[in-house]
Amino acid sequence: MTYTLVWDDPAHRQLRNLDPTTRKRVIKKTVSLESNPRPHGAKKLSGLPDTWRIRAGDYRILYTIEDDRLIVLVIKIGHRREVYR
Repeated sequence: MTYTLVWDDPAHRQLRNLDPTTRKRVIKKTVSLESNPRPHGAKKLSGLPDTWRIRAGDYRILYTIEDDRLIVLVIKIGHRREVYR
């Protein structure tokens, strides 16, 4: 079962603003969500409904999972200091 990866517009802009090395790391992590949207190390966030996060170095990728439609929606990417604000 493969999920479809969808980027929210703000997340896509945040991805473009990253340096090339970090951008490659983030893309590699998000593409892996297509085959397993809940990988080892993924955490469900308590403050936001149905929102998960994975780490990519010092950056965090926030996303939601729609199991009924097989969609992973990337909603935010940011440095660990700023992403939860």
